[in-house]
Amino acid sequence: MDRGRFTVVLDTGDSVHAIKARELGRKGLAVGDQVDLVGDLSGEPDAIARVIRRHERTSTLRRTADDADPVERVIVANATQLGIVTATANPEPSLGLIDRALVAAYDARLRPMLLVTKSDLRSPEDLLEAYRPLGLEVLVVQRGEPSAQVRAALRDEVTVVVGHSGVGKSTLVNALVPGADRSTGRVNAVTGKGRHTSTSAIALALPGGGWIIDTPGIRSFGLAHVDPARVISAFPDLEAGTTGCPRACTHDEPDCDLDHWAAGQPEATVQRLASMRRLLASRQSANDEPSARRQSEQPS
Repeated sequence: MDRGRFTVVLDTGDSVHAIKARELGRKGLAVGDQVDLVGDLSGEPDAIARVIRRHERTSTLRRTADDADPVERVIVANATQLGIVTATANPEPSLGLIDRALVAAYDARLRPMLLVTKSDLRSPEDLLEAYRPLGLEVLVVQRGEPSAQVRAALRDEVTVVVGHSGVGKSTLVNALVPGADRSTGRVNAVTGKGRHTSTSAIALALPGGGWIIDTPGIRSFGLAHVDPARVISAFPDLEAGTTGCPRACTHDEPDCDLDHWAAGQPEATVQRLASMRRLLASRQSANDEPSARRQSEQPS
């Protein structure tokens, strides 16, 4: 998507430029949407087709500008996986952003995974420890080169990657898709934050099958639209403990019945509950920048 124009891949594999037709009404379009076209499908430089219909979405990944903003922004449609990209250092990992992205993934019914870059600068063990109770798939990318395990995890899926600027999203995409030529940038030595290089989301076909959707670096991930009930539904082993919860329980409040239920559960389950509550608490947190070095301040 670029200023009201869309690049659409046809069933043949060719791509055309298109605009939204009046027939579509007020329906918005997002990268990943399946659409119907009419008009000039030749793909010539000056040819313009029209998008007249958007198919029903199988998933919608959303965020808001902040936790008080009621306006949802669609990041991508019809993805099956969310790859949360984080560096071990330069820039520092943000547990707040990771937690919020996980909440958004569970809300959208996407399978989340953590893609850890720059492991040569610092061991990823702290990150692995922080998310081990969730059973989250964590894949380490060595020096920007995706392993066979990473490629296998993405094959035949539609994976959207998100993360702060400078963590290596575009470097990873360039390695996965030869010729993608996504812009990469350095991290500011003073602020420790990356410079925005990718300015728009784009879906790219993976050579082994499937798609990867690169997105611009983000500073925050608002979750005003998320219902806690949709988050806990992603934890079926914990959901059974909510039967005695009061109406509209957010599952991180004093009267939550999960506390009584967890008293008779194994330690691994108690740790899962603490991790899930950390995710829920991130919905009300104004600080998206806690680093892995502050992990000891987080529930475990």
